[in-house]
Amino acid sequence: MAKTVTNFYSYVLNRAVDITVVLPSVTCPESLGLAGYPPCHVLKEKFPVLYLLHGFGNNHAQWTGYTNVEMYAEEQRIAVVNISAENKSYVKIGGDDFFRFVSEELPEFILNYFPISDKPEDTYIAGLSMGGYGAYMHGLSHPERYHAIGAFSAGVTINPNLLADNPLKQGEPVPDELNLEKIAEKLKADGKDFPLIYASCGTEDFLYKPDKAFAEKLEALGADVTWEEAEGFGHEWRFWDMQVEHFLDWLPREDYYAKLGKRSV
Repeated sequence: MAKTVTNFYSYVLNRAVDITVVLPSVTCPESLGLAGYPPCHVLKEKFPVLYLLHGFGNNHAQWTGYTNVEMYAEEQRIAVVNISAENKSYVKIGGDDFFRFVSEELPEFILNYFPISDKPEDTYIAGLSMGGYGAYMHGLSHPERYHAIGAFSAGVTINPNLLADNPLKQGEPVPDELNLEKIAEKLKADGKDFPLIYASCGTEDFLYKPDKAFAEKLEALGADVTWEEAEGFGHEWRFWDMQVEHFLDWLPREDYYAKLGKRSV
């Protein structure tokens, strides 16, 4: 496994940003010269990728710091990309345009600097809490780019009062372009296919009821939704660690590395 923390200048945000990228080993037995293969670091195919989004108050380092996602990525032979979106919910509201950063600049950088597949069927997006909102936002806004969405304890509505440079006044409705239900309804009205959706929440989480209701709304609109709830869990890292592992197990992959099977680590 290779893990890099990369700092690069963002032309969208007009400043330097940090990202963490986790890449699985090529194939352990081959790279060690076992099983009759010479040792090498030559990829046979580019890696599938999971863009994994953090929650409010976190940054690119939390997912690898609080969970075993590095091990899960190695087991599943998939790349994982973590970014820092501050507290901006992966959208643009009167300030930094994190929607454009995630949807345009980030994949451009990743695909040109790392051995990552550009195929939509190899591309996934997931997140926890605020990152779950971001995963829904980007996955439903650009369904042609993502095979599946993972939303763990997702914030399914946006609180504009938490965002810097907020142009909305308290009590004003969130604009349709930031409303996940409106975005999902438009996707349906436009006759587009939904990405596959995996949604989950702990039964003791304050987001449990809205999360489950939104999953049911998506299913009613025709999305293929897998819902998982865990008794006794709240808004906590133990749940999210469990869920990112479940999500990676669940992914309907057909790529070269998936066909090699899950690796023992």
